[in-house]
Amino acid sequence: MFFTDQRLQFFKPLTSKYREQVVECLRLLHGRLYSASADYGESLKRDQVLDIFCEALERAPLLDGDEDDQGRFKNNREQAGWVLNNLVEHGWLERQVDQATFQSAYPFSRLGRLFTQSLTAAVNHSVRTRHRNTRNTLNALSAFVERGEVYDLLDAHEYSEQIIVDFTDIIAELEERKRQLVREVEAQQLVQQASDQFFDFMERRFQPDVAIRLSADSVEKHRDRIQEVLHRIRHQPKEWKAHAERELRRLAPDLLTDERSSVLWQLLDSIENRLRNASEIMLPALRRTLQSFTKRADIIIRQLSYLQTQQHNDIVGLCRELSTLDQDSYAARLNAAGNALAGVRLALVDPGQVRLRERQLRQPVQSQMDDPGTPDPATLRALAVQQLLEQAFHINASGLRNYLRSALGDGHRIDSRDLPIENASDLLALSHVIGLGSADNAATGFRVNIEPTGQPVTGGTYFARRDGFIIELEQDHHA
Repeated sequence: MFFTDQRLQFFKPLTSKYREQVVECLRLLHGRLYSASADYGESLKRDQVLDIFCEALERAPLLDGDEDDQGRFKNNREQAGWVLNNLVEHGWLERQVDQATFQSAYPFSRLGRLFTQSLTAAVNHSVRTRHRNTRNTLNALSAFVERGEVYDLLDAHEYSEQIIVDFTDIIAELEERKRQLVREVEAQQLVQQASDQFFDFMERRFQPDVAIRLSADSVEKHRDRIQEVLHRIRHQPKEWKAHAERELRRLAPDLLTDERSSVLWQLLDSIENRLRNASEIMLPALRRTLQSFTKRADIIIRQLSYLQTQQHNDIVGLCRELSTLDQDSYAARLNAAGNALAGVRLALVDPGQVRLRERQLRQPVQSQMDDPGTPDPATLRALAVQQLLEQAFHINASGLRNYLRSALGDGHRIDSRDLPIENASDLLALSHVIGLGSADNAATGFRVNIEPTGQPVTGGTYFARRDGFIIELEQDHHA
């Protein structure tokens, strides 16, 4: 159970009107202990923790609440002590006493650190390469195949889980950005600020992460390679897989739900299912959300631009105002407007804006067909020779079958060295007779079984050396 012992009222510090101040204290203490500027060799004493909390209380606002204790704390130091005791009491922090110096240190508890890390990440604007989890999954699986260390497989399983989490985060962020854009426009109706916020998001958030996720590091790009690595793992030798199974059961016993089931297969199936869900469900959802976000931003910016251009051209309001005037005031207003429009304004053209453009002439295209006339005798002779050569060296399947039937006679089996060569057609047919064993000839009801003899045929008149085959003809009754 989660809510036991000290964690019975774990979230109570975050339910009062001081909750924003308590959260800021946790964030600042987390940064002091675990950020890049932290001194990991130092344990924070009570006075140091109180100093950090006093700084956080100066930053964070006090929210409105139902408690009537406006004068509860005399100063920030007293409130920082109350926050510290409250966090220790409900399990966010731990009090550790040094037996040598009898001084107390206040580190985070395990769950307190995990929840504070989430609170810090919610407002943290640091760059995160979340789109690389698909590539990290592939790299970890490849390392598992090469080295056989189950730690790489466990890392790949964790990275695959982060793929779905990252898609969910970015979709939720896009939806929140869309709602925030609508709220700010309704509250301010400033087209310039709305446009700046939209383009700032597209440059700082979309370009570094979302665009790469949809192109270079798309889950669809690496899915086939990951599937190939998973196939290689499943077809490893039995000894290799048995060793990996024993190591997984030893290092991750919580994953074993049934003694008869395989932890290795469970992890591989889980990774495969997550990739399929990310590719077939989450990636299209991300594209639809991004399209909806950009469409909403485009509509809002267009509407605001139109309203801004029309703010000095309120024809309807002007007509409504004129309709309320009496006849004399109405005529005076129209006469004044007519006098204002009657003036003639003369403006000269800027010579720097006048440029003479040369007119591009189009090349004429001759579309008439030219009659070449009757070819000369040399051309006709060359065409006839070319046609005769093509016919002389042309061989088709029907000719091959006729040649083989005439060579076999009444038999059904012949050695290729006994095939006769009486003319040029027989020579061409002999050079292509192996092609009778193809599937096209079998489909026509003509089946030829060809078996190599292993002894080459040499000393022939037309071929210096060729392979020997036994050719057997039979009728295909299944065609």
